[in-house]
Amino acid sequence: MTKLNGKVAIVTGAGRDIGRAVALELARQGAKVAINFRGNEENATATLAEIERAGGTAIKVRADVTKGDEVAQLVAEVRKAFGEEIHILANVAGGMVERRPLADMDEEFFNHVMQLNVTSTFLTTKAVVPHMPAGSAIVNFASQAGRDGGGPGACAYATSKGAVMTFTRSMAKELGPRGIRVNALCPGMIATTFHDTFTKDEVRKNVAAATPLRREGNSEEVAAATAWLASEDAAFVTGANIDINGGTFFS
Repeated sequence: MTKLNGKVAIVTGAGRDIGRAVALELARQGAKVAINFRGNEENATATLAEIERAGGTAIKVRADVTKGDEVAQLVAEVRKAFGEEIHILANVAGGMVERRPLADMDEEFFNHVMQLNVTSTFLTTKAVVPHMPAGSAIVNFASQAGRDGGGPGACAYATSKGAVMTFTRSMAKELGPRGIRVNALCPGMIATTFHDTFTKDEVRKNVAAATPLRREGNSEEVAAATAWLASEDAAFVTGANIDINGGTFFS
């Protein structure tokens, strides 16, 4: 028997990279998975097809998780497809948008990044928690940037991920008496399209060379950590912001 049999999971931002790997791993462990996406339905369809080829159960649901009404519709569709209870929420959706130093950053840009990373996590948590029984788990996605301030031009992104870390701790305290665990992962240099877009090849090479494990991480390693946090193997772990960075930063 796989560890997540009978569980229902929502994975936001599940169309590609870490989100896709998380959806695949949760399904492999036996969960019924809702693949949330906002813009690229083709990617979400590919995630769905891969889960179904492996014998898993999943649906895809379009929703902008920065908007409360769309989050409510996402939850409604998941409950209609899989039943009243939701047991796992993986808040993967988010992004940097672009690197901007303070001098080039306006209020609109700063608020947009906060919406993508913090507001989305708040809205999905608020909408899902009423349908979570004891023993459920939330896994948020912070970042190493939330610990060390990020690289050049990552002020807004790092600030938003620091807020996700604090929100994680607060929710662990608030929801713990209900038997709901809340943790976050803080990935470092993971080989994804995020770094393809925002990090120069030379920087990636240098970071990998300076990492104790001498490489970048991969999405599957992050997904494995997510599945562990969602499972009963992590039954006494809550309020933790867990580093997954190959040793580039110790908290």
